Amino acid sequence: MNTQRSKPFLTVAAVTAAAFVMALNKISFVDTGGLYPGGVAGLAILIQRLLADTLHRNVPFSVINLLLNAVPVYIGFRFLGIKFTLYSCLMIVLNSLFTDLLPPRIITEDILLISVFGGIIQGLAVSLCLNADATSGGTDFIGIFLSQRRGSDAFSVILGFNTLILLAAGFLFGWDKALYSIIFQYAATAVQRLLYRKYQQSTLFIVTTKPEAVCNAIYGISQHGATVLEGEGSYGHCERNVVYSVVSAAESKKVMAVIRETDPAAFINEIRTQTLSGRFYQPKTE
Repeated sequence: MNTQRSKPFLTVAAVTAAAFVMALNKISFVDTGGLYPGGVAGLAILIQRLLADTLHRNVPFSVINLLLNAVPVYIGFRFLGIKFTLYSCLMIVLNSLFTDLLPPRIITEDILLISVFGGIIQGLAVSLCLNADATSGGTDFIGIFLSQRRGSDAFSVILGFNTLILLAAGFLFGWDKALYSIIFQYAATAVQRLLYRKYQQSTLFIVTTKPEAVCNAIYGISQHGATVLEGEGSYGHCERNVVYSVVSAAESKKVMAVIRETDPAAFINEIRTQTLSGRFYQPKTE
């Protein structure tokens, strides 16, 4: 009960921290290197710089970012859940305000260091937000919506949108910045996939003498079922059962731990699932 009551406060704290880190990353790395981080934020930066160069108007980042997030926020309210979208809106607003209010800060002017470490920090901030059951806005809404519909990680779909932003940035402001932005986005995506695994799956093969208990343990943690296969050990020619199940990669460690408690002698093989077709339980966002 205490955990449930404290969860909103922890979510707000995580979202606030993620918004601050992302804004600090923009003014310290992205702006210094003249990079384009991708997503709606990257499009907002592209429009902001285009207006400054062509019309000589310094439009605040918050104004452009909030306007561009209108459609993704609608998708969130319509398909993803009210609480989830409200926390995401808090992230969008705080990130926009922090970006405009924080003073410029240059840590390094080395464009390669900016691309790599700026991308890592970006991935950390986005992952912190996603693991707190919110998004950083923009294309994250679309990525999660597609992930829920497909039952697998669909963030790679956003690559096409980011490619268009980089092509536009290359034509307008030079290809060197666009190419370094690819390094930035690759580093951010690699960190995000490492730390946020909700829409990734793992296949488990468990050799056990307690198949029913193992199946119940798997369901108790993940709400996923399992298939029991009959087998025979090649060395001792003893009867063995193999429990086959697919679980969320984010829950695989917990599942393996409870299997160990159920049958300490169990042999467990975890395999990363590349593609999954069919019914797979995925908890809904609120």
